[in-house]
Amino acid sequence: MNRANLRIIDLSVSLDNAAKEPFPPEIHYGSHEEGAQQAAHVLGLKPSDFPDSAAWAVETVTLTTHTGTHVDAPWHYASTTAGEPSRTIDELPLEWFYGHGVLFDFSDKPPGYEIGMADFEKQLEAMNYQLQPYDIILVRTDADKKYYQENYAGVHAGVSAEATRWLIQKGIKVMGTDGWGWDIPLYKQAEDFKKNPREGVLWAAHYVGKEAEYCQIEKLANLDLLPKRIGFKVAVFPVKIKGASAGWARPVAIFE
Repeated sequence: MNRANLRIIDLSVSLDNAAKEPFPPEIHYGSHEEGAQQAAHVLGLKPSDFPDSAAWAVETVTLTTHTGTHVDAPWHYASTTAGEPSRTIDELPLEWFYGHGVLFDFSDKPPGYEIGMADFEKQLEAMNYQLQPYDIILVRTDADKKYYQENYAGVHAGVSAEATRWLIQKGIKVMGTDGWGWDIPLYKQAEDFKKNPREGVLWAAHYVGKEAEYCQIEKLANLDLLPKRIGFKVAVFPVKIKGASAGWARPVAIFE
């Protein structure tokens, strides 16, 4: 590999106490002095036995599996998929999480806009590209630019159930967004449902996962930095958490 021609773009947000997502992390940053106390306790020593009474720095993080950039597993959507037990994040094939990236730019759409199949088809036509099985879909809304704003969870355009189903039928297993969620903001769905209670409103795109397996990447970032829409690779391996509905990830776009 010629590293002079290699560019890797980070597509993740930071886990940060200051983030304004609904379930932010709680991060305690332990000092080197606290580390000496921990190490002394574990090893049967005194903190002063370490140079300058200082040892390792350790952080303690409390968060959900859906905090920060993460990959949703089929188990997140429902207990069964197509009548079979839904798979958890540790049960999915790693091959799904490395593939050709395809960037769709909906940054011009307002918050709450529901991206439909025709929207995807129009952009594919402009790219002169046909989706291939196991392509990794990236949806840009630029919601990541508002990660530290109070209304962050309500500022993204979302993908419709129809378009989600269509992507799955194209052989897509992994699709992601820089928004807080794949659907339009849940707050908007809830408002709609309260006005007119009916099926097919709440979490509509997520629930497509009851029909067929697929994974969502949520809270991507920096999609505006990608220099082209196709012709690059994406790696987005989720952390292996036994029996979990999601796994944190640090997705990257790879250009050679």
